[in-house]
Parts: sequence; structure tokens; C-alpha cells
Amino acid sequence: MKNKPYQLKFTPPWEKDVGFGRRHKMYVRKPTKIIANPGVVMKVLRRKKIFIFLAYFLLVALTMLNLANYRWTKEPQQCNHEVQSGRFQSTPDLRFLFKDPPTRPRQLVYVLTTWRSGSSFFGELFNQNPDVFFLYEPMWHIWQKLYPGDAVSLQGAARDMLNSLYRCDFSVFSLYSTPSGKNLTTLGIFGSVYNKVICSYPLCSAYRKDVVGMVDENVCKKCPSHNIQFLEEQCLKYDTIVIKGVRILDINILAPLMEDPSLNLKVIHLVRDPRAVANSKIKSKHGLIRENMQVVRSRDPKARHPPLTDPNQKQNRKDSSDYHSVSAMEVTCDHMYRTLKTALDPPSWLKGKYMTVRYEDLVDNPVKTLRSVHQFLNMTTSRDLEVFAMNMTSGTSDTSQPFLVSSRNATRAANAWRTVLSYQQIRQAEEYCSQAMSLLGYLRVRSPAEAKDLSKSLMTRLRV
Repeated sequence: MKNKPYQLKFTPPWEKDVGFGRRHKMYVRKPTKIIANPGVVMKVLRRKKIFIFLAYFLLVALTMLNLANYRWTKEPQQCNHEVQSGRFQSTPDLRFLFKDPPTRPRQLVYVLTTWRSGSSFFGELFNQNPDVFFLYEPMWHIWQKLYPGDAVSLQGAARDMLNSLYRCDFSVFSLYSTPSGKNLTTLGIFGSVYNKVICSYPLCSAYRKDVVGMVDENVCKKCPSHNIQFLEEQCLKYDTIVIKGVRILDINILAPLMEDPSLNLKVIHLVRDPRAVANSKIKSKHGLIRENMQVVRSRDPKARHPPLTDPNQKQNRKDSSDYHSVSAMEVTCDHMYRTLKTALDPPSWLKGKYMTVRYEDLVDNPVKTLRSVHQFLNMTTSRDLEVFAMNMTSGTSDTSQPFLVSSRNATRAANAWRTVLSYQQIRQAEEYCSQAMSLLGYLRVRSPAEAKDLSKSLMTRLRV
């Protein structure tokens, strides 16, 4: 019997016995199932899109934070911001996320004028504007504290005060408060009882800043007195700050402020016929004794004009007093002429930042002048403000009470000097101010009869 050849039998691993009667499990790849519901697919894709969008938004946000941090560390900082120390400047400034949207640069305005030029009424137009923070004659404190210092020597101190006030830093008032070191309050600021901000909410409940209308000083005197820091907080809320003053004699004094890139300062030069100014100064001479003396002390003895006397008329004490009231105009008109010459050929720091307003044009057409001023300042006027200006210049009152803003016939008041002043007084004012009058379009009179002829205009085109 032949032996059969031995045949090898191949047993797959999954059929082998691995012990204890167990075999390898066989895993068979299942066929891929096709999702029959397309809504599920769209839902998944939509979630992926959301995640991608959030990732992209996060990337953009981080990029903006890096840019903001770069600008914060490289650009010069404003004086009213706390500068971060070098240790932390490399970290992102998260305050960037919570800042208010950027607004236009704060507009700063100085009304350059002299005594008895109608500046109280002109300033009231800004005081009544709900969008304006207005200060009335703040340099008065300097002149009172440093009396009897002459006007020229006080110009530097006045400019430094403006530099602080335009930054809403009112601590400078404490330097000139009386007595020294006394904590000045809101009601201690000169002109506070006429200030619409101090007499309105939230400093006082008597008036509202957004309602155009004069305030009563007797009511404002009863307003609560606040510390000066509260007024600083209110100042920072306004985009426009206007300061009216008669104690800056020449626009060149303001050159350092107008050159400062951190201050957006413009100047409105309010002028008036010097003969009308002389008439008003004589009426209010007792209220301006100190100021007149401080200005007269600034006169240059070499350039002083002798008084014009009439040999046929005997001089009395009243005429002497009137002369001293007018003699200060020699200084103010000289500085006015310097300002006008600078404006005729403006340096770079003055171009586009200077505007001349004649008081006579203001009272003759208040709405047109008001609109021109607001256009120069990139501001918009309101119907209520225009009506207020019209009412204040077209009243029936002929009151001559100085330092009072009231509704009156302003056109008649502007020409009152022609019938009130003597011909000698007119000639004296013209002698002091002839150069400024020529640039401002005020014509000189040649006889007493011409001065009293109200049918003839003594104004021509403004040259500045």
C-alpha cells in the first residue's frame, strides 16, 4: 500500500484556536452609509462656517490691538492723558476697546478786543450757545491781584492763564485768588453770575444750558457753590471753548499758543469805531479807573501825543477826567494797529485762524454776521440763537448803563458819539487811532457839522 503524499493544510489566522476554545474575531469593513437627510449636512457645514468666521474675527481683533499698542507707544501723548511707563508699553492697551468713537478736534476760540467795544454782547452770543463752554474775562483776576502792574508787563501771565484754561485746568485761578491760597469756587470766578454753564444744570437747577435766554444775576447768586474741579469736569464735556478778554493787547502775544499743535486756537478780533469807544469809556470812566491807569502806565513816553486843547475853551476838572479816560486809547490803538498789520501779511501760525468783526456790522445785520462767525469756526448756528441776536439789537431801550447786556437800539447807540462828543474829543481819538481807523474802514471827520450829520456814513470797506 502506497503512502499518500502529505498535504499541507493552510488554516487562516482568524480560524485558528487561540486557546480556551476561542478564535480570532474577524473584522469586516462595513460599507459607508450615505446620509439620506441633506439638512444634517447643511447644519454641520453651517457650524464650520461660524467657527471659521469667529477665528477670522479674532485674528482681526488681535491685529487691531497690536496696531493700537504700536501707535500708543510711538505717538506723542496729550498732556491730559497718563503716559504709561516703559515697563508696560509693550502690552496691548485694552482701553482702546472701551473708548468713545473719535470726534473732531476741540475748537478753541479767543475773542480779542478792547474795553467798550461791544464785547459783552458779542460774548453773550457764545454764552447762549448750548454747544459752547464760555468764560468771561478770566484775566481780570490777574489784573486785580497784580495791581498796579502796567498792562504790557502782565501779558505773559495772561497768556499762561489762557494756556491752562484751554486745557480745562482751572487750578490757575488759585494763583490769583484773594486772599492767596484760598480755595476758589465756581461763584468766585469773575462773571460767574452771568455764566450760562455755572447757572445751569448740573451746577445749578435755575436754568438749562440748551434753552437760549438771558440769566438773572440775582437768581444765579443763589446757585450752590461748587469746587473748581467740578467745573473742570464740565469743561471737558464741550467740543468748543470760547474765552472773551480785553486784557490781551496784541495778537502776537498769542503766537506761542497758536503755534502749539495740541491747541486748535482761532482768534476773532472784535473792533469798534474808536470814537464810539471813547464816548463809552467816558460814560463808564468810574468803573474803569484801575484799568485805565494800568494801560496808561504802558505808554511809551517818546511816542506820547500831547493833549489837543482848544485855546478858546477853558479846561475844567471834568474835561481833564475825560481826557484820562480817552488817553489810554493811545496804547490800545497802537497794539490794535500791530494786530491788523500782522493780519494783513499773516505768518504761518495765523493763516486761516483770524477773523475781524466790526461791531457796527454786527448790530446792523446780526444774523449775517453770526452766520459768518459760525462758518469761520466750523459751527452751526440755530434759529433760536439768531432770534436772540435780532431781539438784542432791535429793542426800543436807549439805556447807556455800562457793563449791562440788554435789548436796545444798537444801531442808534453805535452812532451816539457823533452827537455827544465834542469836536476836540473826536479829534483826540482820531489822532490816537488814525492808522487803525484807516485799515478798519472808519473815515475821519473834517468839521463838527460833518460829525453831527447822521445822514452821512463814516464807514467804508474793511481792509483786513
